[in-house]
Amino acid sequence: MSTSNEKKAPQNRTYTVDDIAAILGIGRSSAYKLAKSGAFKIIRIGNMIRISRQSFEDWLEMEEPEEIEAETEEEIE
Repeated sequence: MSTSNEKKAPQNRTYTVDDIAAILGIGRSSAYKLAKSGAFKIIRIGNMIRISRQSFEDWLEMEEPEEIEAETEEEIE
């Protein structure tokens, strides 16, 4: 039974590095390099990195799939 006083769990406003690795289909080390590249806003909490969901999604909309692959491959080499 649902009441109007029940609170819904808030949607996360951030991604983890593992999240963006899974979304982009790349490895963790490539995802860390991408996060540290300044392509989108990151938040550091101690040694944890959180990526702004809105910033990442805005960046993702602007990027073409071929460009993401090329950037990731260049960073790995």
